[in-house]
Amino acid sequence: MFHLELEPRFSDTDALGHISNTTLPVWFEQARTPVFRIFHPTLEAETWPLIIARLEIDLLAQSYWHIPVKIKTGIGKIGNSSFHVVQEAWQGDKQIARGVAVLIHFDYETEKALPIPEDIKARLAEHAVE
Repeated sequence: MFHLELEPRFSDTDALGHISNTTLPVWFEQARTPVFRIFHPTLEAETWPLIIARLEIDLLAQSYWHIPVKIKTGIGKIGNSSFHVVQEAWQGDKQIARGVAVLIHFDYETEKALPIPEDIKARLAEHAVE
C-alpha cells in the first residue's frame, strides 16, 4: 500500500468543526498520485492516460482538523482497461473513511478505453489489497 500523511487545515472543516465531507475526495485524489505515476511518470496533463469512472466514499467516523490523517491506498480489482483503487483514511487509531475509485486507461483523442499494458498490470498488482 501507498501511505500519505496529511495535516488537516482549518479550512477543511465544516460549520460543526469536523472535516468536511467534501474534503475526503480531494485527499483521496492526492493520495492516488503514486498510482498515477505508474501509468504516467511525468504527470503531464496534455498526455494524461486515465479517466475516473466512479468514486464512492463511506464516511465512518467524525474527524477533526487538529489531528493528522493517514491515507492508505492500494489496488483492488484489475480488469482489461479499468482497475479499482481502494483507500482508507485514518485519524489516530480510528478509521474515518474508506473509498473506491474506478479508473480507466483512456485515450482522450478517440474517447475510448485502452487495454492496460501487462507491465503496468504487474506493477499495479504489487500493491494489491483484499
